[in-house]
Amino acid sequence: MTGASARRIIRCAAAAAALGLASAGCGFQLRGAPALATESVHVSGGSSELRLALRRAIEAESGTRIAATPKEARARLRIRGEEREKSVLTLNAAGQVREYLLGYRVTFDVLDAAGKVAVAESRIALTREFPFSSSQLLAREAEEALLYQDMQRDAVHQMLRRLAAAQL
Repeated sequence: MTGASARRIIRCAAAAAALGLASAGCGFQLRGAPALATESVHVSGGSSELRLALRRAIEAESGTRIAATPKEARARLRIRGEEREKSVLTLNAAGQVREYLLGYRVTFDVLDAAGKVAVAESRIALTREFPFSSSQLLAREAEEALLYQDMQRDAVHQMLRRLAAAQL
């Protein structure tokens, strides 16, 4: 190794260390689930997939306990509705579908232990564009399922942020 390449390596390492210190000093941190202000939450309504995803996220990422019944909980997250939709976005010259628009909507509210509304009924609406080809039908079905799972994960994190912001 020549002296010039050693100096270049040292300068790169110093620059990386300085960048790390600067980003830590400004308060930067990776985004994760917010800390909830309550020790127990009861989740009701919605599909079993959504309830399971919410329960896992609440317990694993925020450390809050899931209550078995609404009476045991300090907060009650009620899923009022959950919808998936698929509509045609574009067609080719032959009139065949080229792209779909996938939609996922969740409506929910949060009550405190006394039954008062902590988060008014809210709606989270997410969309994804989905290119389609009839020659790759099985792969496209799997991709569509993954896109819905991704939207559900986004909705769960948005609900957790709203729950964390609630005055409970």
